Amino acid sequence: MTEQTASGRPGGGRRRGDPVWCEWAWTGGAVPEPGVLVRLDGGRIASVEAGVPAPAGAEVLSGLTLPGLANAHSHAFHRALRGRTHANGGSFWTWRETMYRVADRLDPDGYHRLARAVYAEMALAGITCVGEFHYLHHAPGGTPYADPNAMGHALVAAAADAGIRVTVLDACYLSGGLDARGAHQPLTGPQLRFGDGDTAGWAERAGAFAPSADHARTGAAIHSVRAVPVAGLSEVAGFAAERGAPLHVHVSEQPAENTACLAAHGRTPTALLADAGALTGRTSLVHATHLTDGDVADVRLSGATVCLCPTTERDLADGLPRTGDLLPAPLSLGTDQHAHTDLFEEARAVELHERLRTHRRGTLDAGALLRAATVQGHASLGWTREGADRGTGARPEAGVLAAGARADLVNVPLDGLRLAGADPRRAADAVVFAATAADVRHVMADGRWIVREGVHTLVPDTARVLDAAVAELYT
Repeated sequence: MTEQTASGRPGGGRRRGDPVWCEWAWTGGAVPEPGVLVRLDGGRIASVEAGVPAPAGAEVLSGLTLPGLANAHSHAFHRALRGRTHANGGSFWTWRETMYRVADRLDPDGYHRLARAVYAEMALAGITCVGEFHYLHHAPGGTPYADPNAMGHALVAAAADAGIRVTVLDACYLSGGLDARGAHQPLTGPQLRFGDGDTAGWAERAGAFAPSADHARTGAAIHSVRAVPVAGLSEVAGFAAERGAPLHVHVSEQPAENTACLAAHGRTPTALLADAGALTGRTSLVHATHLTDGDVADVRLSGATVCLCPTTERDLADGLPRTGDLLPAPLSLGTDQHAHTDLFEEARAVELHERLRTHRRGTLDAGALLRAATVQGHASLGWTREGADRGTGARPEAGVLAAGARADLVNVPLDGLRLAGADPRRAADAVVFAATAADVRHVMADGRWIVREGVHTLVPDTARVLDAAVAELYT
């Protein structure tokens, strides 16, 4: 079906603020609703009405329309590793050495060029907001730039250029890891770029990073319990709490992390975070792959979100998380190292990985998986009406088709090869379990169309721009 307005005018000529009529739209339930009219007020949704005919002058979107997707965990510079780390087997730890070599090549200008292309690729996949887990702070050797937050500002500018929102999760990264005796080791080599000396130094720099742009927010991150000494965990948690900001942490991605933490502290990483006051409703635990029964109970009690990144977790042979055991803990999704940039793949992999672990189908239906990809992801990144604290009952600001929310729309027609024959009444199932990012046709973020007919409106030659940005790091 060719996209056109109800009056027959081509959709590409639409004005910002014109109403949009969706043949089918997912509004948060188990199945989509037909005939959904979305009226806009600048960058916000003014009203949503289901079961109505398309009025004159409205743009008509065929297929299924979703709220904007949220990529809750990204390391933009890892995109330069795609397809380059599979030779000779290896492990998470050998992959990490390759990542360090790439990290050592970036400066603020190069990072801006790379992140702009990475974020444009995300927009083409329907992602309208990204959580950038940011620890590439300083120049090689650890010397601060003239602006100590130059790399963070590069990310904010890149997101603006790609037309998406960003939450920069400023990561405290002070230690190179734990040795066999459980002692924290100093940063060395490329890791020196990540550190701020101590927690006070990190807090001073991170506290000074306050982008004023409407598309950008900030949060805090603990890289891992390997990278922050135990006394610093509560300090970073307190920093986030004082600001009502989200707090993200890599947790138990590898069994070796648990072993080292138990040797150093006699507790698992999750228990250590709980004791430090770093496990709350504002916390997102990234990966959380190797949790004990006690860890699972702590996560469920705390209200923390678990951010799953299935394509990375299988690429690095991390293992299968205990997803079903963690429910009803809220879930979010991330592309992490960007082995793929496809949140539909991440969403279905959550359920399919759980099927492999338990030999049962149907732990999470399409509605639950879409909520992880939309409203729960945005909430984990602080995009709520009353701020970032999800423990206050704050209403979602994005990731929903509702009055007052950010005007983000992701359109997936059902006439492509992968979705041909789908029952439109079950279009949410079809998209989650069969679509790919390549099926996304139009994307609106904050009331502006940033993808039209599968082409990025701001970075139209995204593949060429991305190729050039990656090539810089290998020449």
